[in-house]
Amino acid sequence: MQPLIQHIVDAIHDKKGRSVALVDLSAIEQAPASFFIICHGGSPAQVSAIADNVRDKLLEIDGIKPFNYDGYRNSQWIIIDYGNILVHVFLPENRQFYNLEDLWGDAAITNIPDLD
Repeated sequence: MQPLIQHIVDAIHDKKGRSVALVDLSAIEQAPASFFIICHGGSPAQVSAIADNVRDKLLEIDGIKPFNYDGYRNSQWIIIDYGNILVHVFLPENRQFYNLEDLWGDAAITNIPDLD
């Protein structure tokens, strides 16, 4: 796993993010990024905390700021854009509704176990 991806996963786990999925889109020509990292939190406050921690840790460890981010207004789905990596932090019901893993079903998907 690339160090940057590992740092993102670690930041998600630090805030008890659940069901982390690494979606490898690198072989898909029309994909908007090379990787999606998808997870969910149990409440809007946790979704915000996970997204904040990803941004803070990548700045601290790797010196990287996201190109953009959106979704903090209601914290049901926050997306953080790191160029070739897009981080999606959902509430469970929104994750199920948008179902990005099935939408990009032809991509290689690695499910990363929860820490607890």
